[in-house]
Amino acid sequence: MNVVFRVDASIQMGTGHVMRCLTLAKELYQQGAECSFMCRNHAGNLIEKIAQAGFKVYTLGADENNNSAELSINEQNQCKQRQPLFHADWLGTTQWQDITECLGILQKLQPDWLIVDHYALDKRWEQRLQPYYNKLMVIDDLGDREHLADILLDQNYGATTAKYQGLVPNSCTVLAGTQFALLRDEFAQWRAYSLERRGNSFDHNKKPERKGSSVINNILITLGGADPENYTGALLAQLASIEMSPHVVITVVMGATAPHLQAIQQQAASMPVRTIVKTNVSNMAELMSHADLAIGAAGATTWERCCLSLPTIQIVTAENQRRIAEDLAKDNIIKLLNDVNELPEVLKDIESWIMPLANSAKHVTDGLGVKRVVDYMLQGYQL
Repeated sequence: MNVVFRVDASIQMGTGHVMRCLTLAKELYQQGAECSFMCRNHAGNLIEKIAQAGFKVYTLGADENNNSAELSINEQNQCKQRQPLFHADWLGTTQWQDITECLGILQKLQPDWLIVDHYALDKRWEQRLQPYYNKLMVIDDLGDREHLADILLDQNYGATTAKYQGLVPNSCTVLAGTQFALLRDEFAQWRAYSLERRGNSFDHNKKPERKGSSVINNILITLGGADPENYTGALLAQLASIEMSPHVVITVVMGATAPHLQAIQQQAASMPVRTIVKTNVSNMAELMSHADLAIGAAGATTWERCCLSLPTIQIVTAENQRRIAEDLAKDNIIKLLNDVNELPEVLKDIESWIMPLANSAKHVTDGLGVKRVVDYMLQGYQL
């Protein structure tokens, strides 16, 4: 089975789209599929990371791909019709230009599955390239545009098939909800240990118990791969103002291309407690399993933390993530921080909410979503 992904990462859009596609690609590869990626060379891209994972990457805009046939004026006009997409600027070019660059690649590869994870692409893009792929899977969170998908995946909390009614063909299979969250194998592997460590269990009726549950020795801070607004720095400043046990260790995880990485490293060195900054992390599940508290961004890592029952203070760094974050907070799955300056006040009564959060979070996802998604792809696969 030949699978091609169209996905980007950048400082503006973050790294989550590429990371979840990499997770899916690795599972497909284990099932015998050949996977490749089409990515634009944005600032903060993960093209090298994808290549290091062993997948072929076609860099859009590179000279080697500029032999694609130009679209006709009529086709260009069709691509420009309708209101521009809300996230159109995330593409870094127009949809029709993106089509011309992808056209030659898809003509050559003729994939059995094309997987698109991009808020700036819609039915217009998919329709023009339809002759060059067999089946289409779209990964979306917004439900704000039309698609020609055979499968549409929305892995978010509270997502429903009704959200995409009228936006996809009637024949489309909509996989909605956190049971389909695309988590790497490591999270399912560390889940039992992490739940046991927190005095948690798979028994819905068992009251969580933990000696010294108010003691927080390991704090994990992860605000995404890029964190262009430097929420990480603001959080460290707030933590520095709080009296903490000398035994506390703060671990900060950032992307190697994060624009404020050097400043955070310098700030970490002056913190009153031991503060470690890690990049290019390959053991995130292990780090989360050993953490007592996470302070993190909304987005894909939410489901990783939930899988491991990790109590989380969450910050919304992108407005399109706010509704889901508010729903999670309402259901007592996360503690939502509306302003970084509120952190000291939120931590004052941590004993009252930390274990209830852990107990609620564990039921959100079990870490096996990627296997469920691949099963659906294999069921619908036809040569």
